[in-house]
Amino acid sequence: MSRLFLFLAMMSVPTLAGVGVIIMLTLGYYDWRAMLSAAVVGAVGGFLVAWLVAKRIQATDPKDSL
Repeated sequence: MSRLFLFLAMMSVPTLAGVGVIIMLTLGYYDWRAMLSAAVVGAVGGFLVAWLVAKRIQATDPKDSL
């Protein structure tokens, strides 16, 4: 794991997990199972987004092509 991936994951995982919980609250699901599932789905999505963004940034970094 690169430091870039870890930095991006620190930002994207809580953000997407929080967005998932807020969506569940907006839809009227106040059960703890709905909150937990939304947070887990958001966290998995956050790791996926961080991995894809880090991969794209590292692939287009001109310093690595020297």
